Amino acid sequence: MTEDENKLDSATWAEVLVQALPYMKRWVGKIVVVKYGGNAMLNEDLKKAVMEDIVLLNTIGIHVVLVHGGGPEINSMLERVGKESKFINGLRYTDAETMEIVQMVLTGKLNKDIVGILLQEGGKAVGLSGVDSGLLRAKKIEKDGADLGFVGDVTEVNPDIVMSLLDQGFIPVISTVALGEDGDMNRYNINADTAAAKIAVALKAEKFVQLTNVPGVLRNVDDPSSLIKRIAKEAIPSMIATGVISSGMIPKIECCLTALNGGVPRTHIIDGRVPHSLLIEMFSDRGIGTMLMNE
Repeated sequence: MTEDENKLDSATWAEVLVQALPYMKRWVGKIVVVKYGGNAMLNEDLKKAVMEDIVLLNTIGIHVVLVHGGGPEINSMLERVGKESKFINGLRYTDAETMEIVQMVLTGKLNKDIVGILLQEGGKAVGLSGVDSGLLRAKKIEKDGADLGFVGDVTEVNPDIVMSLLDQGFIPVISTVALGEDGDMNRYNINADTAAAKIAVALKAEKFVQLTNVPGVLRNVDDPSSLIKRIAKEAIPSMIATGVISSGMIPKIECCLTALNGGVPRTHIIDGRVPHSLLIEMFSDRGIGTMLMNE
């Protein structure tokens, strides 16, 4: 590389940092809830990039709360013990034995793996489940009259333990296993997207970000260039009615609506397959993925 190319490269990097600075100032001291899953969780290089992003955000004073699922890992463990994965209306049927495995995989393995990587990257992280300090309470749900076993819907979020950790500079890493309501000592398997949205509301977060396996909301699902970058909350019903938002995107949009209706100003669906997509969203004017907001 010539001296001129080196100068150009340095100038480019300086410009990137200058453009990022206002965004850094804007988000310092604010809470950002990130729902983590999909390819970003399975691919080791992407996983490392996500953890680097979160440590950087934490280091400059942005309070990141990481909420994770682990469906593929649960499937793998069930297969190893010879138990068939069963789904009803798109939700995992969770009998008592499956619930033990869900809790073991999410809380005992994945949660601690994520905390370990964050520590290796120089961050301060603490692993929690929804059971810890009564963070998540849930009630058994049935969908379309079907018994799903120990699958629950979050009825209460007690964010005190999370706020305490944030105040001490830690990154809370939350697995979505919940305790039953008063008098119910059962554990419940909770949809991580839904739990993350409700945690964002309880924490009065400034942003709720879902890392997904798609670029965002597309006008044409076969054309990544048809990405819709911004959607006002009021436009969502008509977009669902016309099929622009359909299939597996609907539950993710519903989680964004939960957060928006609960007072979170901005929600995002971004592509976790893009390295450092979280930093691109947080610190650039072009952003990435789809932002949903109150108009």
